[in-house]
Amino acid sequence: MIAPGLTLTGGSLLRGAARFLFCALPAIAAAQDALTPLQGPAGWMPRPAVTASEWLAVTANGHATDAAAEILALGGSAVDAAIASQMVLGLVEPQSSGIGGGAFMLHWDAGRGVLAAFDGRETAPAAAQPDRFMAAAGRPLAFTEVVATGRAVGTPGVVAMLAQAHERHGRLRWERLFRPAIRLAENGFAISPRLHGLLRVDRHLRDSPVTRGLYFTAAGEPKPVGDVLRNPAYAATLRQLAEGGAPEFYRGSLARDIVAGVAVAGGDLTPADLANYLPRTRAPVCNPYRQWRVCSMPPPSSGGITLLQILGVVERLLPRSRPLDPDTIHAFSEAGRLAFADRARYLGDPDFVAVPQTELLDRGYLDRRAALVGSDRSMGKAPPGELSSSLSHSDDASPERPSTTHLSIIDREGNAVAMTSSVEDAFGSRIMVGGFLLNNQLTDFSFTPADDGNPAANRVEPGKRPLSSMAPTMVFDAADRLVAVLGSPGGQRIINYVAATVLGLLEWQLPAEQVLVLPHAGSRNGPTEIERGPHAATLAKALERRGHVVRVLDLNSGLHVIVRDGEHWRGAVDPRREGTARGR
Repeated sequence: MIAPGLTLTGGSLLRGAARFLFCALPAIAAAQDALTPLQGPAGWMPRPAVTASEWLAVTANGHATDAAAEILALGGSAVDAAIASQMVLGLVEPQSSGIGGGAFMLHWDAGRGVLAAFDGRETAPAAAQPDRFMAAAGRPLAFTEVVATGRAVGTPGVVAMLAQAHERHGRLRWERLFRPAIRLAENGFAISPRLHGLLRVDRHLRDSPVTRGLYFTAAGEPKPVGDVLRNPAYAATLRQLAEGGAPEFYRGSLARDIVAGVAVAGGDLTPADLANYLPRTRAPVCNPYRQWRVCSMPPPSSGGITLLQILGVVERLLPRSRPLDPDTIHAFSEAGRLAFADRARYLGDPDFVAVPQTELLDRGYLDRRAALVGSDRSMGKAPPGELSSSLSHSDDASPERPSTTHLSIIDREGNAVAMTSSVEDAFGSRIMVGGFLLNNQLTDFSFTPADDGNPAANRVEPGKRPLSSMAPTMVFDAADRLVAVLGSPGGQRIINYVAATVLGLLEWQLPAEQVLVLPHAGSRNGPTEIERGPHAATLAKALERRGHVVRVLDLNSGLHVIVRDGEHWRGAVDPRREGTARGR
């Protein structure tokens, strides 16, 4: 457990946790008893954790982490640091997020003991209709037919959300938060292996003279790793935002440029869509897991409810569990089937759909769902649960993509931010305006608006926010002390990534850096997905004997975790991506 006086890390516990973990993996346990230089069971080396007593930032890129550290060292708040980080992330990993996209943020106000959820999700234009992604022949369009078009672009929400959060929780001037990203955009940064690799496989960025000139050589090849990339147009945009604030983005010249860029690509976003955008502040969703309280994002993200359902079912199925044990993976996968079945049927934008949140997290309901799981046989395709509310929805059919980012930050006052942001697909819609890319987030709506007369809860509607799986998460102990801040990119798989990480921290009490090398496994109510690695074949055979249809594949999470370590904080990054942690 995590409780006052008990740490999640430290030398003796670290060694004990390593022994516990690798007892479940005899072939690996024979290698050695210590963690260093042990390779994790997914084939990843644990990245050294960072311990801090004043503040700590964990983001997806070293430049963004440095920006957060600069702000926190000046006495800035967690929200201040998140803003500075996001401005840099839009520059150095444009494939994942940026000011042309949206975000969800959990904020913990340590002084007041208040947790708030900020919703900066994109909205559909006023002209959008339920058949937006249907072909004339009555079939849903393919994702590739719409991703790089103006029809996929929703009104960006992250700038408005960050401005709202800054009004309430900012400590430094808004303008000051943009300086790290402006410097970097003007002076340039070295192209990372991840950015280069994604540029190499993208099929759309070469089509536009703007993006081709920025990211590719004269011969049409992606600029090489280490090449210095400068983005003066983005620097100019950031100066406008720094001086004019969010109104410049939604009502000024930037808004006009966004509308024009979308129109050229066949979209229907209008100046009114931008001017009328409002971020939402919502109540987080929280449920107990054993002696802890786990909190995450409410709808229009499905992340929180689905995460809490998985944890609730696993808790009922396994009084105690072990990492990589077939019983644990079986129970976790079956819990995922049940939760994702409910996700597809019942979740959507609460401003448009009556989401049965209380029923879905009710103790008795989770008891009944857990009772459907057999210990020796997979249920295959799980049905949604029967609810007392008479909701008639068809299942969601949306191709949510994994190109997202997450950051976790603690400031010197103990305030915390867990923020997940996205432009949806890698490089979003590929429409660049003012040095930044616009999202293709509307493809997160269900392409099929109805089935047998029942409308999809996540169908397209004017002003509606598409369903998401982003799951920024915080964990509290019985004394309501913050003990963990986490989240991940990964499309719909975010939910399983975060749920498994919560289990690793709370149930198995592993050090954060060791949790992040555990191989991923789980189900989204389809095949049981297992991360490719040395463990995969043995685990697949064990699950196939229980009737699981198994897919072994690369599972590219990007978890960024902060955990309480006595009176200090400890930050860990997922070795599958390029994240870093810095603290003091």
